Amino acid sequence: MTDSRLDVLAIGDAIVDVIATAEEDFLTTEKLPKGSMRLIDPAEATRLYGLMGHARETSGGSAANTMAGVAALGGRAGFVGQVAKDQLGEIFAHDIRALGVEFRTPPLGSPLPTGRCLILVTPDGQRTMNTSPGASHSLSVDALDEQQIRDAAILYLEAYLWVPDTPRAAMERAIDIAHDAGRKVAFTLSDIACIARRRDSFLALIERGAIDLLFANENEVRALADEDDFDRAVDALKDKVPLLVCTCSEKGALAVDGGKRIAVPAAPVEKVVDTTGAGDLFAAGFLAGQVRGRSVEESLRMGAIAAAEIISHFGARPEVDLKALMA
Repeated sequence: MTDSRLDVLAIGDAIVDVIATAEEDFLTTEKLPKGSMRLIDPAEATRLYGLMGHARETSGGSAANTMAGVAALGGRAGFVGQVAKDQLGEIFAHDIRALGVEFRTPPLGSPLPTGRCLILVTPDGQRTMNTSPGASHSLSVDALDEQQIRDAAILYLEAYLWVPDTPRAAMERAIDIAHDAGRKVAFTLSDIACIARRRDSFLALIERGAIDLLFANENEVRALADEDDFDRAVDALKDKVPLLVCTCSEKGALAVDGGKRIAVPAAPVEKVVDTTGAGDLFAAGFLAGQVRGRSVEESLRMGAIAAAEIISHFGARPEVDLKALMA
């Protein structure tokens, strides 16, 4: 994939991550199921933010995290996402560009604020996310730079942004542009809650051959296939997409490429501190391997290494040289 200006261009939620530690009883008091993700409005975001302790703020969102990982691995990454003309929008744009990710989407002039995700990390490393999408769900077809899409070897889409109508239309258009240019389209299912709301739409997308590479975890695969058994779920999906990649937490990862199953173990990690961004960075490692012409097995191992690094500390951005780890 050397005939492209960008290796990977992602479209996703432009969210500022606000990450803080929290005790179990705080989640109980606030009636927040541990490990869950819920959508909240700006008023609730302001209220909950006021209750959080010391927090770290960085540009976030699932696909944006993946592009930060691709850039950290030496890849040429770009991101499309909608922010507002406000302080958080400026934080997002500055932060993601500083990471080496191309970001061209103009800010939105509207009452909606830039989206933010309030992430509470309990002592066992589990993260509970409270997302106020704000302007990010206003991404429209008009915001797309069609040449930027044509310039990328892989277009990477996240399911979080597939749920609302306006950005879904933009992603549909982006898929057509990418395929017309002979590019590949990768899609991550993001969260089981997305599948509950758009399962038929996801299946229709897969059935019409719009997805070349599908990322999912065990629960998402079972939910999409409507199967309780993981192996049966994989069998139900493996012939519908050219390349299916599943993360299986501490059990490692599995890919089905042209009907052939390939599995790798999880990379070792001394202590799980925060699982925020594990799947995002796994995708970054895998995509970086693919654009470099690595085998599926090598790409899986790169994903596992990137995921292990990210869960060893707080936040969804690498704290060590990922290129050195891969070496």
